Amino acid sequence: MSFEPIHTVTSPAVVLTTEHIDTDRIIPARFLTTTTHAGLGEHAFADWRTDPTFPFNDPRAAGASILVAGRNFGCGSSREHAAWALRDLGVRVVISSEIADIFRANAGRNGILPIVVDEDCAASLLANPFAETTVDLEKRVILAESVGEATFDVDPFTRECLMRGVDQLGYLLEQSDAIDAYFAQRDAQEEREAATWNG
Repeated sequence: MSFEPIHTVTSPAVVLTTEHIDTDRIIPARFLTTTTHAGLGEHAFADWRTDPTFPFNDPRAAGASILVAGRNFGCGSSREHAAWALRDLGVRVVISSEIADIFRANAGRNGILPIVVDEDCAASLLANPFAETTVDLEKRVILAESVGEATFDVDPFTRECLMRGVDQLGYLLEQSDAIDAYFAQRDAQEEREAATWNG
């Protein structure tokens, strides 16, 4: 699977201060009948979006690609649809002081950069909804007025895939020429060794 590569993302930050937002809250179970990504964004946070004051209903959220969430975001079941729904909604970066491990892995595989920051940084970002925020994946920094320049860590392989715009399989397929060359070299070496022994 391929997606738009991530290098630098600049966007208003949509803020959800609630802690322990689980995957059923992100995409309710009744919408899990599809095996495609398209259209899932319409159902992201479906039960909350009935409230006109919900942040993603705010006109300032239109086109936003950065989500700042309360602690323990993406907990609950391991449904990959949660990452699909967020990406289809336009989210490319999720920032929190804690992100559930399985959701973090699913996000990285599906074109979303999951960023874990310390409590102070998270609190500053959560206190400034819709603030213009820049995430630079190449330099691994968050730039926002409330935090200045905050660094973050990211798994090197996830970073590489996100910057290339490919998932794990796509990354391997990109290496197909090198893989073929390796096996051709290995086969030739084995043939030479066999000829030596047989001689």
